[in-house]
Amino acid sequence: MTPSLLFAVLASGFIYGITPGPGVLAVFGIGAARGRRAGAGFLCGHLLGDVVWCSTALIAIVGAREIGSTAFDVLGVLSGLYLFWLGLRAIRSRRSTDDDAPQGPARQPFWHGIVFGLTNPKAYPVAVATFTALLSSRAELLHWSMLPWLIVLSFVGGIAAYTILIGIVGARRVRTLYQRHELAITRICGVMFIGFAINALLHAVPGLLANKV
Repeated sequence: MTPSLLFAVLASGFIYGITPGPGVLAVFGIGAARGRRAGAGFLCGHLLGDVVWCSTALIAIVGAREIGSTAFDVLGVLSGLYLFWLGLRAIRSRRSTDDDAPQGPARQPFWHGIVFGLTNPKAYPVAVATFTALLSSRAELLHWSMLPWLIVLSFVGGIAAYTILIGIVGARRVRTLYQRHELAITRICGVMFIGFAINALLHAVPGLLANKV
């Protein structure tokens, strides 16, 4: 495994874990209501869902690569379009109302995190899209033999992201700053998603066009 591929997988797991979404908003709500320990418990449970969805996404990505370059390029185009759509939605998002905000209190944060992580319908497509976008330039290096290491590296990236989130949840000023500028942060992440989308499309579209010639 090359250093660039190692870094790309770590970055994919990190970005997937730290990007604002239902899980991140939920942990901020729980942290605000019950403190850092409850927020950490939620994230530890939520990490199980991340492992399941990231592992499934990596299996799909490596499988598409092993089937052939065309299958991987098709996956890259679909992932790029999906990330572009998510990015546009994030840029055009509006401030959520109190009714839309995630509920903070949770009697059992750890079990709540497990259920939340495993039942999030957006988890799998976002994982596939994010990993495909960041790994598309190194597709030729992906093989079944390195799948366990890919999963481990994505797990390490996710732990790094959650460590930062736990620290933020426990810092009142940072939490307040996040809540105050939540909309701006979401829109910045939208721009980042669009950048990933463009990267995925730039690597996938030429491959598809070359196969048609």
